[in-house]
Amino acid sequence: MARLKYPIGIQDFREIRTKGYHYLDKTTFIHRILTEGKYYFLSRPRRFGKSLLLSTIKEIYSGSRELFEDLWIADHWDWDKRHPVVHIKFAKSDYQGLGLAQAIFNELDKSAAELGVTLSKATFKERFEELLMVTTLAQGRVVLLVDEYDKPIIDYLEAPEQAKANREVLKQFYSVLKDADPYLELVFITGVSKFSKVSIFSDLNNLNDLTLHLQYSTLLGITPEELEKHFGEVLTQMEAKTPDIRHWVRRMYNGYSWDGQHHVYNPFSILNFLSSSSLRNYWFETGTPTFLIDLMRKVGRFVWNEDEFVALLDLASFDLERIDPATILFQTGYLSITELNEPEGWCKLNYPNQEVRASLEQLLLAAYQYRIGSGLPTVLELRQALERNNLDRVVEIINTAFSDIPHDLWKGATELHYHALVHLTFSLLGNYLKSEVNSSLGRCDAIVQTATHIYAFEFKLEQSAAIAIQQIIDKNYLGPFQLDTRQKVAVGINFSREKRGVDEFDWQEIA
Repeated sequence: MARLKYPIGIQDFREIRTKGYHYLDKTTFIHRILTEGKYYFLSRPRRFGKSLLLSTIKEIYSGSRELFEDLWIADHWDWDKRHPVVHIKFAKSDYQGLGLAQAIFNELDKSAAELGVTLSKATFKERFEELLMVTTLAQGRVVLLVDEYDKPIIDYLEAPEQAKANREVLKQFYSVLKDADPYLELVFITGVSKFSKVSIFSDLNNLNDLTLHLQYSTLLGITPEELEKHFGEVLTQMEAKTPDIRHWVRRMYNGYSWDGQHHVYNPFSILNFLSSSSLRNYWFETGTPTFLIDLMRKVGRFVWNEDEFVALLDLASFDLERIDPATILFQTGYLSITELNEPEGWCKLNYPNQEVRASLEQLLLAAYQYRIGSGLPTVLELRQALERNNLDRVVEIINTAFSDIPHDLWKGATELHYHALVHLTFSLLGNYLKSEVNSSLGRCDAIVQTATHIYAFEFKLEQSAAIAIQQIIDKNYLGPFQLDTRQKVAVGINFSREKRGVDEFDWQEIA
């Protein structure tokens, strides 16, 4: 089998097709979009192929049939049907240095130069109108593609006033489209977030939002079927070294869903894995906005309840004045739909896979510890201590996790940080040992299994280790493991506000 070239991070369709990179044919979806409508919007997380989708559409309308040989659309499209394309890429514009209005002005001039037309109007709004009208008169109706429309806002979430100012500029920009229908063949706008229509698209009420559209839930990403069809041989070769590799790949990278039924892999993560054969956390390496972590710590969110109902109206609309953690976690890809009920207007969410869950929990653990980087070293040290049955070291590590919390937070939000650090530490431990963390009342705080021991941990605040151990015994938390021959141990740990850490701990072997 010839070694495949994986298009990792490549967003240009022409480059993929001319330089021998592997392309998963999504042109049946694209053909349906281009022939069944005119105004589209699509929200997906980063690294999901939005830019490649727009690049593909651009080449179709440019008549580049040679790039589509062996793809479905090659024999299903009128290649004489060409239209001028205005392709605006906000990620490439210098709005941070020039200001958004000037950056848009420059983008319009760049498009005009590519299309061979001359513009003379003074403001970016007038210039946009002029570009659409002049181009249509000279070359035919325009295909407008806008990539990462929301980036000038998302990049300034930590500077709300600038974010709001950029939002107003974008609102003016898109308002041009309200009366531009005679000049437009197609409009396709993509981004990570979906801002409420009143915020940006108030004058553009005919956008067909494909974000939760059932027919397009697998438009981007790689389905399990596509993975087997295109890369099954690669996985089979890996099985010689790791027999259960398919299980680990599914657990690590699969699970994104926008309808609760069909699931896809993030292309960036799965292609990186296929290229390197390494089950690493590639999502973590693409970066997580500090704003998201700060927001979750601010609202005290460190665990997601998979049975929680979320209104679709809240999920589909990002509002600068009222940022809902569920909305931003879903839109940025940290949560995915597990159950969808459109008639009743709700869904349920959960982490899509282990890669994403671990990424977020590591960053949250570090944030609650007030440390730079991830919280992974703490978890690995804890694993080592448990594997050695060294409970004194376990308590020392837990104390260290609490030691950097500022004194004023122990006076105020003590219980929040106490619960957050305990939950996140033991949840992440589950990646390396069999560790189950519960948050509902009446269940053990943590069950950890090593090769030789099964530990039941119960944590208390301003009580005693004895009370914690007695609760483990009274509620028979270790009962399900009665037939297991490993040594069973109840561990009670009590925290103190005054000491800002563990005040007392004790353990007891359970027969």
